[in-house]
Amino acid sequence: MLHGVWHFSFTVSDLDRSVAFYTERLGFELIHTQEQSNAYTRKLVGYPDAHLRIAQLVVPGQPRGLSSHDLELVQYLQPKGSRGEAEICNPGAAHLALTVDDIHLRYRELAAEGVKFYSPPNNITAGINAGGFTCYLEDPDQIVLEMVQPPARRLHEVEGTRR
Repeated sequence: MLHGVWHFSFTVSDLDRSVAFYTERLGFELIHTQEQSNAYTRKLVGYPDAHLRIAQLVVPGQPRGLSSHDLELVQYLQPKGSRGEAEICNPGAAHLALTVDDIHLRYRELAAEGVKFYSPPNNITAGINAGGFTCYLEDPDQIVLEMVQPPARRLHEVEGTRR
């Protein structure tokens, strides 16, 4: 039986740079860092010489389930990896969608800081989120993120279930 999502994880090239991006620009909170260079980790990742640096982050104010974190960032110190084709249309490509309350403001702020966007916020015109806005952006390793401002009616639905 499925109980929930433990976390989402990205492999990054520079852990410190990525932690700064996710905390300072996107608003995540860093809760834990560690190095892993042990038999368990090597067996898990399938590299006999694996040595990793890991950071665990949370979205502040969100309820915690079984896991203590929402996002995990992993830097392989050994073996060193390299970025393949970063095109979002490639099989295996993924993205993480983040909810924001004012997508136009966040877009202007992040774009002014040099964050790469695929487009300005787009009005969602069809489907369950019609009336909201969305746009794609990239982190320092070209990992695709999505910002979503849900339509007001969806926010009211969620707030109604929390009471």
